[in-house]
Amino acid sequence: MLVNEANLAGLFRSYNVIFNQGLAAIKPLWDQIAMLVPSTGEDEDYGWLMDIGGMREWLGDRVVKDLSGCHYNLRNKNFELTYGLDRNKIEDDKYGLFNPKITQLAQAAMRHRDALVFALLTGGFTGICADGQCFFDDDHPVGESTQSNTGAGSANNGWFVLDTSQALKPLVLQMRKQPELVSVTKSDSGPVFNAREFRYGVDDRKNAGYGLWQLAYGSKDTLTMAHLSAAFQAMMGFTNDDGEPLGIFSGTKPLVVVPPSLGPTALSLKNNDPIWATTATTNYLVGSFDLLISPWLT
Repeated sequence: MLVNEANLAGLFRSYNVIFNQGLAAIKPLWDQIAMLVPSTGEDEDYGWLMDIGGMREWLGDRVVKDLSGCHYNLRNKNFELTYGLDRNKIEDDKYGLFNPKITQLAQAAMRHRDALVFALLTGGFTGICADGQCFFDDDHPVGESTQSNTGAGSANNGWFVLDTSQALKPLVLQMRKQPELVSVTKSDSGPVFNAREFRYGVDDRKNAGYGLWQLAYGSKDTLTMAHLSAAFQAMMGFTNDDGEPLGIFSGTKPLVVVPPSLGPTALSLKNNDPIWATTATTNYLVGSFDLLISPWLT
């Protein structure tokens, strides 16, 4: 191919088609546990996540819940991945060999969302959420008392129970800029002039953070029927500041999220695997929850 502005523009259009096909081909996991929040600025504040209010009889004036003193700020971050393509490859009509790398750019951008979101779960034992406590904590302030959404133990890196049926979600994926294919191909640019290297990359702006702790439970204890059942019961007992039940799991099944290392155990609990037939224990959790085994958890 003759390397000129017109041909390079045509090549970029071709790569952009491949890039968009790569974006569309990825089926994400993050959207099962997080809500997408479009961002319009450098950061966003989620102090309004502090309270889950309930209806009350309207007697006299409305009772306004003041959230002005609550702040949970999520600042957008820049992310990128860039590959170099030798100019000779284009001159020798070998540019088609670069197609898989363009697809990989798109796939990396989409899968990075999963990596960001699921990292919040394993980091939730130390990561701070909107009430100033760790996301998984044993003394979240609620009204005049506290509530716990975590179990004890240190047998593993964590397993998690989520209610994903609510309008709000346990986690947030904040998007400021969607993934975009960009290039450096001008002959007078540094990489091309000095190193005979064209560059193609993807970049976006986003971040992930904590939503409602009331919709999540994290534990590092051994994954057993007793501990899983205790997590379900604890979450169903969550109330708002007025002592009203939040209706966790009302009309829906809990979603249990585990790393691959706990996958066999979780599948045994969910599907009554033959492992239970060798013991006198009755598996009373069969079919009572949905399961997500995430490769982004360790």
